Amino acid sequence: MKTDEAVGQDAAQLADKAWSRIGRQKRAGILVPLFSVFSQKSAGIGDIEDIRPLADWCSACGNSILQLLPMNEVGPLFCPYDSLSSFALDPMYIRLEGVDGFDTDEARASVAKLKEAFPAGKRNVDYRIKAEKLKVLRGIFDALPESKKNGFREYADANSYWLEDFALFCYLKKAHNGYAWWQWDKEYRDRDPVALKNIAIEHANDLDFFKWLQWQLFKQFSEARKYALKKGILLKGDLPILVSRDSADVWAHPSYFNLDFVAGAPPDMYCAKGQRWGTPTYKWDAIFSDAGTYLAEKLAYAQNFYDILRIDHVVGLFRIWAIPFNDPEENKGLNGAYDPGDEQQWESHGKRILSFMLAHTSMLLCAEDLGTIPPVCTKTLLEFKIPGNDVQRWIKDWKVKHDFLAPGEYRPLAVSMLSTHDTTNWSAWWENEAGTIDEGLFDRLCAARGIDAAAMKKALFDPNLSAHGRLRWLKDIDSVDRLVSILGQGRDQLWQFIDLYENSYMEKEKLWKQMAMKGAMKEKATRSLVSEVMRANLQTASVFSINLITDILYLFGAISGDPYDYRLNTPGTVGPANWSLVMPLSIEEMQDEKYTSILRKMIKASGR
Repeated sequence: MKTDEAVGQDAAQLADKAWSRIGRQKRAGILVPLFSVFSQKSAGIGDIEDIRPLADWCSACGNSILQLLPMNEVGPLFCPYDSLSSFALDPMYIRLEGVDGFDTDEARASVAKLKEAFPAGKRNVDYRIKAEKLKVLRGIFDALPESKKNGFREYADANSYWLEDFALFCYLKKAHNGYAWWQWDKEYRDRDPVALKNIAIEHANDLDFFKWLQWQLFKQFSEARKYALKKGILLKGDLPILVSRDSADVWAHPSYFNLDFVAGAPPDMYCAKGQRWGTPTYKWDAIFSDAGTYLAEKLAYAQNFYDILRIDHVVGLFRIWAIPFNDPEENKGLNGAYDPGDEQQWESHGKRILSFMLAHTSMLLCAEDLGTIPPVCTKTLLEFKIPGNDVQRWIKDWKVKHDFLAPGEYRPLAVSMLSTHDTTNWSAWWENEAGTIDEGLFDRLCAARGIDAAAMKKALFDPNLSAHGRLRWLKDIDSVDRLVSILGQGRDQLWQFIDLYENSYMEKEKLWKQMAMKGAMKEKATRSLVSEVMRANLQTASVFSINLITDILYLFGAISGDPYDYRLNTPGTVGPANWSLVMPLSIEEMQDEKYTSILRKMIKASGR
């Protein structure tokens, strides 16, 4: 067996090949959830063909990376990180006019009717569009002559590892009125070979439809990638570390998953109870006992579409927060524990998986390493030459100065950004969260210490500047001594309160000073302030600077109103506001020179 040092050397050499392929120069990019944009040709939701004008837009702005959220088929919550398959793409992203067989008057009339019923550009996606698109696509498929399905047969054979199970899963789920696979008839739930073979024979045309959909998605997406590359734009994809409990993956390979647990995140200063995601954790030994084929196949398929791949929640490869499946959901992540439980195993556990991934793809791997990260994870990413994430609001000296790091102090091997898809946009952070602590966490800490939370809120926080479950410190709480005096207990008992205070008190003023902004600190995120933080982010030491489209549109002055309303997702919550936000400008409007020139000048000045 190789030593950890030998594994690291091999992994670094593999990473070097990926870096050589894309180049080691500093780059700028934009993160665009495809459902959040629309063009003049979109039908109710952004689609794969919209990647082409997005690539044009990136190029005009001076960016060379276009990052997408996961494109995998999703379930009824439409969460891209809770997918029905870690292979299959979602047919709601198909451009209808681009599919095989879209050359009949009936198909054209159906699409025209669809666009009238689901006009693009509404504030939130109406996800009923998916079912309606599928009706149109089924009509096109049924009218197709066999001669136009030849390529589809070759595609299905080449991807049989996952596609056969996925097509069966889709058919059986529909046949069982959408119920989860563990609620199906026993022979299908338990994958009786004879029962599944009979389905494959008796309903071959229905299964072919699901396979054909993936063929159309494959063709459109791979062609869109080729277009982007011609424009000098690298596509960065996103591989969710986990998959839905009710997924084709879990149904087809139940031995790979620990169904007695669900994944989540432990409590922290932003989520008082932690998070419960509902997705099962992996049995990695079972996966690798099968030569790791499941993971290798996932990477191989993603490589058809992406040049760079983001590994979601990379720390979960080292150790994941596992919550008992039967624990009440209102507890969220409170009663979880790390798996593996032995901290001494974390490094070898993560290295085993990451080195396997590097050996089975030519894509450049990046890692989402946010949250509570053990040193072995940070060390391994550096050793394996995998960039992590540096989010401006969290890049601080947390222990000594309790202040933000300067742009030059960011990690060179990192992707710097102002926001993520799971946070508020930067403007909303500035106006509602900077200089605050989580109210739920404060209540819980007070309860644990026998402190009157209601009385302490009046004594410590400014009610006029506290909103959205965040508490802003009063300015006259100007020292730890004063905080301790008001709370009325010893420093040893109040260390958590002290830590929260030191890393959030006067946070806005500290950042204002670091950026050398003129005049008194402003509570509102003015356009000039957003410009300064964007400029600073582009000037970081990080090899990549990739910013969320929402922050870009604030830079352009194209979004108005309460910035808190422009949030893609609130972790740990379920609701129609999550994963449905649509930008107020079409892609064509974003391409206007009055917008593109703003970012282009900044990027050029930064040397990216």
